[in-house]
Amino acid sequence: MKIISLQPSVSVILYRLGCLDSLAACTRYCLEAVPALRELDLPIVHDSWTTDVDELLPIHADLIIASVPYQQESLAAILKSGQPVLALAPHTFADVISDIRHIAHIVNAPAKGEAVIMEMQAAMDAVQMRTKDIPSRPLVYCEEWGKPLIHSQPWVAKLVETAGGKFLGNPGATTTLEAVADAEPGVIIAAWCGAGNRVPLEKVIAQRNWQHLPAALEGRVYCISDELLNTPAPTLIDGLNALAQAIHPEVFGEPNEPSVRRMGQIPVSSV
Repeated sequence: MKIISLQPSVSVILYRLGCLDSLAACTRYCLEAVPALRELDLPIVHDSWTTDVDELLPIHADLIIASVPYQQESLAAILKSGQPVLALAPHTFADVISDIRHIAHIVNAPAKGEAVIMEMQAAMDAVQMRTKDIPSRPLVYCEEWGKPLIHSQPWVAKLVETAGGKFLGNPGATTTLEAVADAEPGVIIAAWCGAGNRVPLEKVIAQRNWQHLPAALEGRVYCISDELLNTPAPTLIDGLNALAQAIHPEVFGEPNEPSVRRMGQIPVSSV
């Protein structure tokens, strides 16, 4: 079974299954998510958003696995390649688990798939156990994109709730500066697609005039690398741990990983 992976989530899942040798091609974003892929010297293709039929046709594979986000033109190109296609469209954490199980069966590694799923669920249970009796559940605004403002996906909402927070807004929907400001979130998380941990938090807060929000005043504004929250794969557990530290540092400790960056506290005199 040889697979063309058109999203990092697919490559991450294959990596956790111990099945990188199943790959026939991947995207450059896959190389960033799974550095071990660099040693395989695979053909590099564009992702599910930008691929075209000309780059897919020369690669001999048994299956193309694509995943959200899609663009109509790229999806048409994938179908025109004439190769079997598995098009994933996860929305919830349960969908992510289902996709891991499905891919595990495709590469004949169902037992490993169940082991990965059990590890993820155990990690979720462990965090939830430490937060279930905490009386304070801060309101958390998680942002997947800044122009327009887009709430993070439903699976992130699940992680926030598990980590002892309350997710602000409708997952995956657009919102406005005013709506977020009116809600007065106690924690703000920026996880912009493709931005890594490089979201300019100080600039964003100043431009939006959010200096007066509780999150800014208390220094609870964080950038979490997007691959930890936006990639529907086992790495979501790393995102859960980062969220738990940001939401309840008194329980989990302050975030100290390179994948998480915290904005400094806003001086009262500047508000």
